[in-house]
Amino acid sequence: MIITENNKIKSLIVVGDRVLVKPKKQDGKTKSGLFLPPGVHEKEKVQTGYVIKTGPGYPIPLPTDDYDESWKGKEDKIKYIPLQAKEGDLAIFLLKGAFEIMYENEKYFIVPQHSILLLERDEELFD
Repeated sequence: MIITENNKIKSLIVVGDRVLVKPKKQDGKTKSGLFLPPGVHEKEKVQTGYVIKTGPGYPIPLPTDDYDESWKGKEDKIKYIPLQAKEGDLAIFLLKGAFEIMYENEKYFIVPQHSILLLERDEELFD
């Protein structure tokens, strides 16, 4: 799915260390030629899909000052350790850790980074 100005997925904000994944269409046929009923692939423990959006990452705790510096402005800047997953990556993830959602009549998974087992990246996509 391509994110455009016309679709609402652009306005979604993924929180923390989570990744929004669109499941890859599964082939409804086995290698030997048998047709599988719908839903067979959905029950597998491992799923495959494309990363649509990523969260900012893992928050780093801010250092606390033991003394009060009232002259100094208060900054609420939070720093993050970025995620390995990038938009466009093919992700193989554990279904047990993912949450299935429906958005704009399409199925997506919200997957925490620790449930992603493997990423396949097309380097030309980011050049």
